[in-house]
Amino acid sequence: MKQITEILDSLESGDAAAAKDLLPLVYDELRRLAAARLHRERPDHSLQATALVHEAWMRLAGDQQASDRQWNSRGHFFGAAAEAMRRILIDHARAAKAEKRGGGHVRIELDTWNHPASSQPEKLIALNEALEKLQEKDPVKAELVKLKFFAGLTIKESAAALDISTATAERYWAYARAWLQTEMQ
Repeated sequence: MKQITEILDSLESGDAAAAKDLLPLVYDELRRLAAARLHRERPDHSLQATALVHEAWMRLAGDQQASDRQWNSRGHFFGAAAEAMRRILIDHARAAKAEKRGGGHVRIELDTWNHPASSQPEKLIALNEALEKLQEKDPVKAELVKLKFFAGLTIKESAAALDISTATAERYWAYARAWLQTEMQ
């Protein structure tokens, strides 16, 4: 962890070469998070954990210089990675739901919070739309959902990434779950 933080500090101070050192250090953790996230998806999902990590890394590294990035901490970096993975999965779900593939509107019943997109991409899209509304209302709670749901972090890990207490994270998680469920119905 200390080495990751040092590399992030180097990136922030303008050392573009440090980006090359970052990926090998975070790759296994990103792959674990991606595998955990994809495990919650439908069984016939066409994305693999490796592809999700590579796509997320490409979005994180992008065409801009690494020195343009400002990851303040390990938690901030993994938050950005969670956001990139969320966007990739949303894009993938939207493509699967497109009209040419039989898309349409379906009423969503959120019966199990842990698997809202396990079989239907429209559930993931509805979750994303509700999450965007929550982002406008309460960005910290929305970020907690992204870290916990999309990156697969635990409450304790998410709390550390957001620099809040575990008890506060648990309260925020309970609120966000209830709010999102109500919004999706």
